[in-house]
Amino acid sequence: MKANIRPRMLDINDTAEYLGLSPKTIRNRIGPMAENPFPVKPYRQGRKVTFKIEDLDAYIDSLPTTP
Repeated sequence: MKANIRPRMLDINDTAEYLGLSPKTIRNRIGPMAENPFPVKPYRQGRKVTFKIEDLDAYIDSLPTTP
C-alpha cells in the first residue's frame, strides 16, 4: 500500500487515537448492552470493527463549541 493513501475506515485503536479516547472506552460503548452507546455507527467485518472517517468527522463537527 502506498504511504500517501488515506484510509476511509479506522479500526478501534486508530479511532481512539483519532478522537483522543481510550480504545477500551470505545469497546465498552459499542456493545449491545452499553448504558451510553457510542454516537458513531460501527461497521463489522467479521470480528473486526471499523468506523468511517467521514462519520467520525461528522460527529466531531456536531459537538458543541465552548465560548
